[in-house]
Amino acid sequence: MTAAAPPPETPTPATPKTPLRRGPLLLAGIVALALLFGLWGAWQAFAPTSGNPQRQLADQQSELDGLRQQVSTLTRSDQISRDANRELQGTLAERDEEIAALRADVAFYERFVGSTAQRRGLTVHELRVQPRTDQGWHYTATLTQSLSRDAASVGTMRLSIEGTRDGRLETLDWTTLRQSDDAAGVAYSFKYFQQIEGDIVLPAGFQPLRVTVRLEPERGSAVERPFSWADVTPRSAPDA
Repeated sequence: MTAAAPPPETPTPATPKTPLRRGPLLLAGIVALALLFGLWGAWQAFAPTSGNPQRQLADQQSELDGLRQQVSTLTRSDQISRDANRELQGTLAERDEEIAALRADVAFYERFVGSTAQRRGLTVHELRVQPRTDQGWHYTATLTQSLSRDAASVGTMRLSIEGTRDGRLETLDWTTLRQSDDAAGVAYSFKYFQQIEGDIVLPAGFQPLRVTVRLEPERGSAVERPFSWADVTPRSAPDA
């Protein structure tokens, strides 16, 4: 007996393939591109390139700081130069004054030692009075003589000052100026010239007008020479 043929197999329906999940992959790709673009932008912003605005700003700030430092240095140099120039001008002015004083001294000496110098008797060549305090004054008198070149001139010197106080004329003698009733005259002894210095005191409220120098030699007559107070005091000196 012929075996019965097996029944034909019923075809099993094919299982459909699961579709690819393209959505998440596409999103990840977009995020990656965004990150790359952001990194590229940051690199462009901060990378040390010549066309970078941030770099240009930093370079300009550095150049500005350098220029400011140069200006500060030049300003200090200019001030130092100005100060040095002022000091130099002051030194030159002092040297000019010294030269003028030396020339005056040379002319003064030539009048006594020169072969053609005119001989003169005892006299007061010059008087200078300078303030020391409100009422104290320092005097310097230059005495000269060339008439007797072989003998020294010996004697004493005194000052007297005429002026006003409380609207009245008044004369201060040597003892008043020296504030001593027994003040002796200042001794001198010279052959050609001599400078005599000392201090005097003027009373408060006294306005000096004229000062007289009196020389009393041991031999011969006394010699007097008056000077205007304005001529013997510095221009900037205040009134006594």
